[in-house]
Amino acid sequence: METLAGVTRMRLVGGNLALDFVNTRTGPPVGSPDDDVLTGYPELVAWGAYAGALSESEAKALRRLSHGDPGGAQAAFARSLRVRDDLDEVFRAVAADRSPSTSVLARLRDDEADALGHARLDRGRTFGWTWRDDASFARPLRPVVHAAVQLLTTGALDRIKGCGGCRFLFNDESKNRSRRWCSMDDCGTSEKIRRYVAARRTRTTG
Repeated sequence: METLAGVTRMRLVGGNLALDFVNTRTGPPVGSPDDDVLTGYPELVAWGAYAGALSESEAKALRRLSHGDPGGAQAAFARSLRVRDDLDEVFRAVAADRSPSTSVLARLRDDEADALGHARLDRGRTFGWTWRDDASFARPLRPVVHAAVQLLTTGALDRIKGCGGCRFLFNDESKNRSRRWCSMDDCGTSEKIRRYVAARRTRTTG
């Protein structure tokens, strides 16, 4: 996908901002990705607004900032791809009941320290971290990193799973923890069709 429209066509099925960020690459369950919606800094900003990491006004300000400093925007985009690689490694390891490498966890720790260093503690129904005053290029990444750390430190790790039909990751919030697909409308339906066709073929040749 090479357009901003491609960003908003993707499904947000991860159940967590960090998992949705990892899911910006598509492909089969095993092997390399075959598509990527993040092709540049404009797409990163568009994804941030679409996923709820940025307000529309914040996204507009970042687009304006990137026009004035394309080098800074490109550096932030390169960093976003590194962060996504790290989160991909961490959550795929957790989904497979393995431990991520100490080096990637150390980088995630440093990214979280940076995120909180640019945050402020605001009161709503409870207190929470916000990035309202952060107008830097890395702004789209900071809530993603914080969501990842929150999921790893307060979530149920056995609910983090990989889809059986594609490379998407998701947080299984079903009551009996039996979810197998990123979405029944996509991979779940495809699997049902595959089984139906296979069953018909068996009956025909049997």
